[in-house]
Amino acid sequence: MPIPGVEQPRLLPVGPGLRLRRYDGPNAAALGWYQNSETVWLVDGVRTPYDQPRLEQMYAWLDAHGELYWIEQTDKAGRFAPIGDVTFWQQDMPIVIGEPSARGQGVGRQVVRALIGRGRCLGYKELYVNEIYAWNTASRRLFEAVGFCAYEQTAHGARYRLRLEPDGLESRV
Repeated sequence: MPIPGVEQPRLLPVGPGLRLRRYDGPNAAALGWYQNSETVWLVDGVRTPYDQPRLEQMYAWLDAHGELYWIEQTDKAGRFAPIGDVTFWQQDMPIVIGEPSARGQGVGRQVVRALIGRGRCLGYKELYVNEIYAWNTASRRLFEAVGFCAYEQTAHGARYRLRLEPDGLESRV
């Protein structure tokens, strides 16, 4: 059980044609996302592409620490297909939009907002992002746009926090 005492939903609706589906094992598309050196640079701060064993190790670690989901979007045929992944727990929310065509479309913002709602339902008072690298401008903009604020500098970027208020109006302090 990734979050002690909490059952992870099989599906979380995010918006029209967009949902989170509980991780159920590696997906063939995911290896391609993590073989892109720019994606790996933004995620890990290195440019060494993943191989299958490293990908499986990463997913096993994430699945053991939080609620790991595939980010799925409907394709042209109306079927849901994975376009990225996200893991949710109070202390972190790593997200990757792996499909280049889905980047810059507001998908990440919708996903993070849905997970903020999940945090509120679980009674969390704060949510955190462990680290966003200084060079990952897209992630910084995404989390800041939904109310997260940097609260501590790290060697390569900053840690972010969002204080959840009962009325839904988040605190930026």
